[in-house]
Amino acid sequence: MSSSAGPLARLTELGIELPPVATPAGAYLPARRSGSLVFTAGQLPLVGGALPVTGKVGAAVDPDTAADLARTCALNALAAVHALVDLDSVTGVIKVVGFVASAPGFTGQPKVINGASDLLAEVFGEAGRHARSAVGVAELPLDAPVEIELVVEVGP
Repeated sequence: MSSSAGPLARLTELGIELPPVATPAGAYLPARRSGSLVFTAGQLPLVGGALPVTGKVGAAVDPDTAADLARTCALNALAAVHALVDLDSVTGVIKVVGFVASAPGFTGQPKVINGASDLLAEVFGEAGRHARSAVGVAELPLDAPVEIELVVEVGP
């Protein structure tokens, strides 16, 4: 990230628009602030309110497609953060938790979640480096292949 460009300017430089925040599918908030931290709910790779791909990674969904979907999840999470606090107030990405709906024997979850991590590095530069978990699961809501949660730190 260039030294003068904040996250919103960097998104513009990358030709990326923040999507609308997905309507919660249950009794929860898309994002919640506690002190200097913002926690997002799990974000699916919704585009225009729909999943572009469904199924298990390593079967119906190839890992490269799943990595692109993880990138979309991260963008949706950034939209949830921005709706709560201005994205330019984010001083760093603290933690990414990625869930990958995995076919039996699929062990490439870290590569899939790199799609989210790479986007965060593009947008925030060094401040986008984070701790991370990449977890294989049997099922995700709506048969989504991937889901991402973020924890970010915000300034005063």
